[in-house]
Amino acid sequence: MERIGFIGLGIMGKPMAKNLIKSGYQLVIYNRSREATLELAEEGAEFGHSPKEVANKVDVLITMLPNGPDVEEVLLGEDGAILGLSPGNTVIDMSSISPIVAKRIAGVLHEKNIAMIDAPVSGGEPGAKEGTLAIMVGANKEDFSKCYGILSAMGKTVTRVGEIGSGNVVKLVNQSIVALNIAAISEALLLGAKCGVNPPDIYKAINEGLAGSNVLNAKFPMMMENNYEPGFTLELHKKDLDNVLSTADSINYKMPLTSMVTEFVDELIKDRQEKSDHSALLKYFEKLSSFQLLKGQDYKAEN
Repeated sequence: MERIGFIGLGIMGKPMAKNLIKSGYQLVIYNRSREATLELAEEGAEFGHSPKEVANKVDVLITMLPNGPDVEEVLLGEDGAILGLSPGNTVIDMSSISPIVAKRIAGVLHEKNIAMIDAPVSGGEPGAKEGTLAIMVGANKEDFSKCYGILSAMGKTVTRVGEIGSGNVVKLVNQSIVALNIAAISEALLLGAKCGVNPPDIYKAINEGLAGSNVLNAKFPMMMENNYEPGFTLELHKKDLDNVLSTADSINYKMPLTSMVTEFVDELIKDRQEKSDHSALLKYFEKLSSFQLLKGQDYKAEN
């Protein structure tokens, strides 16, 4: 079985790497924070001291990093993976970055006969832990087929959506829809509560109808518990929304709804909510309306 390098063992990367180990893959890992590497080393992973060293020991290298500049530094920077990779190796970048950056990095690697695919994910920390992520892949058909088994060890659905960069385009679409969905749920639930209807009754009435969604099912319980422990932080969602808007700007496409919700997220970050789960978008509307959803409260219509 192929040896796989894994760089970036954060809230998503660590459980994804664990699922690869469970599937029988030999991993060589690197992370700037040592705590995650020590935990995975106890499960059989080998530790590398730099991206270059990891790349020198593997056939396929996976990166799961915060943003485009981080991916560029790890792959192309000083002591970067490109210095250890060999012709015929493959890089799978599972970070959520600009498709423009993904294509640029792929071009540099291609000059050295190193394949790259972009394969960002959706599903948050729960999906990463359970191995049920939705993985959207930009790659040629041959590279996709080569990496399908590896990706399937981390995700429930693995879908090729086009050539390199396409995976991140689809992820941007996903992140725009998710942000707008959370904002709509927040705004509308507060309307219902202020009109005197208890939110759990609203949820029960609508979640099997057209307004129902995976976002509603995942985020409503967190909102009602005032539990904003992150499965995906506002800080990271803001990064993705910035990439959505910059990509849209590059093709002269206006996204007024996404722009509006990005401003809401900005306001929450200014209120030091950047590490909260993105379901904390509810807090923006609570502050705006001076009204809060509280578990167990019996809501009455406001006059």
